Amino acid sequence: MNIFLTLLFAIELALLLTHEMDAVRHKEWMLFIGLRNLPEQTAYWVFTLPHILLYALLFFLLLSANTALFYVIDIFLIGHLVLHFLFRKHPNNQLTGFISLLIIYSAGIIAGLHLVLLILFN
Repeated sequence: MNIFLTLLFAIELALLLTHEMDAVRHKEWMLFIGLRNLPEQTAYWVFTLPHILLYALLFFLLLSANTALFYVIDIFLIGHLVLHFLFRKHPNNQLTGFISLLIIYSAGIIAGLHLVLLILFN
């Protein structure tokens, strides 16, 4: 079961990182009140640069074998899925294509499965 849980987590993490690349491509910052009125280049930088710190923190915690992080990422991705569902009809939402939605929904569903299995087997 441990290998299966690790595989599920690796897939959900890959989906999260892929979604963030897709989010930059589709200008997801247009959904944020503080960013949508900025010039496009400025909004791009303000949206994109913090991801370097977030990724570094994420990788540091994962490499430090912080198992609590698994729960945090699972809960984040489930909440992220809910937010994307709630904002699905927002006029500035460009993450509406099949691939974008497949990535978002798959990440949330796999995170939910991973979280349930973590709770059951730990």
